Order: sequence, then structure tokens, then C-alpha cells
Amino acid sequence: MGKGKLSKFKENETFKNVFQPEVSDYQNFTHELKGAWNKSVFGNNNPIVLELGCGKGEYTVGLARMFPDKNFIGVDIKGARIWTGAKASNMEQMSNVAFLRTRIEIINAFFAENEVSEIWITFPDPQMKERRAKKRLTSALFLARYQHLLADNGFVNLKTDSRFLYKYTCKMAEHNQLEIVRQSADLYSEPWIDDMLQIKTYYEQLHIDDGNTIHYLKFRLPNNKKLEEPDFEFEP
Repeated sequence: MGKGKLSKFKENETFKNVFQPEVSDYQNFTHELKGAWNKSVFGNNNPIVLELGCGKGEYTVGLARMFPDKNFIGVDIKGARIWTGAKASNMEQMSNVAFLRTRIEIINAFFAENEVSEIWITFPDPQMKERRAKKRLTSALFLARYQHLLADNGFVNLKTDSRFLYKYTCKMAEHNQLEIVRQSADLYSEPWIDDMLQIKTYYEQLHIDDGNTIHYLKFRLPNNKKLEEPDFEFEP
């Protein structure tokens, strides 16, 4: 491991808005902040927004700058990546930003029912191989996890350069009759794009520089909807 990563890990430990729990028993683990993020971390009752797979945290920090009346939590397993957003938000003394280092598979151990108002999923691994379908962050398995922590009919946003993942998630929403609020197969060609959607992560900029098209989907996720995987055959 490089010295750069080690120094970032060490500095993360000094940031009051970075939480890095040690989990030995994933099946029975429940974090002490579950149900208490607003009271114990943010000191208000503002809506909580999650960015799952936040990477360097550009979207978490960018949204927090735009919406000081909301609280934003970036979630990622890579501590060296989280450090970038944590460092920026600390330097700016932002009180509505936090970062959680954990696996998204156990996200329900950290958030109580209805504790989260909205979810952003930005440029995740599309997991194109069929044997890894359950690892897609918009699969029925993951959406069911989000249902437990998301307010009823809360929003899920997907921003991706993967045409495969975009079409798969559109199919997932259509198959389960989830209300699609907005979608685009070519986001930056849309006349309705706003500042919120123009935030660019490090990885997004790499995709754009490679000539890739950016896709976007926003849909509602009801709490009581039983979700099923769609029959999906990818057509490039």
C-alpha cells in the first residue's frame, strides 16, 4: 500500500464527519447511528440524501453546496477515495456533509425505516455478467434494501455512462411499474438539464473524455412494492 493511501486513511480518522465502523459480524451488525443521523451528526431535522458508491464524493459535496437545507451522506468502501470529499467539506466547514465507509450490501444496518429521502447512484460498476446480476446497485435485491430506509415514494437517481446499466434499470422500473420521473439516454443533449445534473465526478469526466454518452434515470420507489427481476436481454 502506498504512503499516499496510508496518510489519507490516517487523516480520515481525524475528520468528525467520516465514519468507518469495524464490522466483524455482518449478519447481526447494527450501527449506533441508525435512526439518529440527524440528531447526532447534523443537529437538525433536514432531509437526508445518500450517494451510494460515492467515490471521491464530488456529487455528495456538490449537492450539499447547492442545498444547505438538506443533509448529504456519501457511502463507499474505499477510504482513500472518500478522503477527497471529506477533505474538501472539512476545509469549507460544511455542516451538512458526512461520509460512511462501508459496503452497500449492509446499508440497512446504518439507516432506519424512512430515514432517507433520496438516493443517488453515480457511475457504479454495471456488473454486466449475468452471474453478477444481483450485485448491480439497481437490481431487485438492492432496491429492496433501499425500500427499508427510503421514505415512501422516495426518489432514486442513476447517472451512468453504461448503456447496459441504463437500459437494465429502465427495464427494471417498467417491469415493476415504478414511476419514472425523468430519463435521458443522452443527458447533456437535454434542454432541461440543470446545475444539479451537471455536477461531474472524477470518473464521469474520464468517461466523457473517452467519448462516452452519459445516461440518467430518476424514479420513485414505493415501500410496499414487491420487486421482481425483469427478463432482460441487452441490445446495444
